[in-house]
Amino acid sequence: MTEHIAPMTGGTTGSRRRFGALRDIGTGMLAVSVKELRGRMRGKRAFVILTIYLLIVAGFAWMVESLTEQTYVNGFGGSLTAASDIGRGLFTGIVILLTIVTLILAPASTAGAISLEREKQTLDLLATTPISSLAIVLGKLASALAWIVLLLAASIPVVAIVFAFGGAAPDDVLRAYVVLLGTAVCFGSMGLFVSALVKRTQAATVINLVLTIVLTGGTAFLFIFWTAMTGSSGVLPDGTSKGDAVDQLFERPPEALMWLDPFVSQVDVICGTESNQFSASCQIVAAVMNKQNAFLDNGNGQVQGLTRDSYWPRSLAFMAFTAIIAIILSAQLVSPTRRWHPRLPRLRRKQATPEAEPVPSGGESS
Repeated sequence: MTEHIAPMTGGTTGSRRRFGALRDIGTGMLAVSVKELRGRMRGKRAFVILTIYLLIVAGFAWMVESLTEQTYVNGFGGSLTAASDIGRGLFTGIVILLTIVTLILAPASTAGAISLEREKQTLDLLATTPISSLAIVLGKLASALAWIVLLLAASIPVVAIVFAFGGAAPDDVLRAYVVLLGTAVCFGSMGLFVSALVKRTQAATVINLVLTIVLTGGTAFLFIFWTAMTGSSGVLPDGTSKGDAVDQLFERPPEALMWLDPFVSQVDVICGTESNQFSASCQIVAAVMNKQNAFLDNGNGQVQGLTRDSYWPRSLAFMAFTAIIAIILSAQLVSPTRRWHPRLPRLRRKQATPEAEPVPSGGESS
């Protein structure tokens, strides 16, 4: 009986330790996030920013709706699909605007999360508390994301105007907000990593801005340049053929190059609202996924088109993976003592083993 009870007791103790560690991380994360949110929401500044943000989003939506409606008034569109086209154009404009706002606010909200603690010389005091470094990082990230989620939630009534015109369903709006949340988590985590890596908040803000531009506009320019240089004629710019495996590797840019660009993911969501898959949004997604042949005739007089929700889930999964890596590295940089270092057990064993002293010969006397 004793032999059977001991393993069960050990397993129960191990599970309790795991749950206790998770509970400690959750408690520390909640304490840090509440403290950060109180500092962020204290005073009139947060409410003034929220009001200005809503006025900008509402004004932009009104301008997009007026421009699209003016196009149909001048006779450039059909009367049967005018309402749905106006709603689709309004949905596209608001989604792109919210994506830009998220890309600006997410890294900016976390740029000073760790560097400000260093500048105020309070990071060492925070590290000496029972709160773990992972809980500190997660609490800082949660407080920044809570502010961004509040801004996105405040824009829902403006986005709901789309339903009055048609052209976009509630599930399309849900997909767009899921991409926005994934973008906020990814770029907020990268901003937190830069804040933990750099000592000054100003430098961290500049690096985050440059990193955001490179991962969005830079990758898009590289993708267009790569596509233009390789082309689709089967011949590389130097005149060689693309027949072997090495040439086929450089035949076109990989799809993964654009996975951290949230604009392409939102274009994929917008493509799902289009009744005509030959639209510009669907053509962009087809070019990124190298599925231009999907619009060709399949031999039966029908065009296959693109499969809905085929791009943005992969992009969102890669963003989540990037966020996890950034959070782990940030926790390692925040921790003053419990950092992970590569271990070389064999080398350490050799160094720890004392050298054998020479044995005196039998003829010598001590």
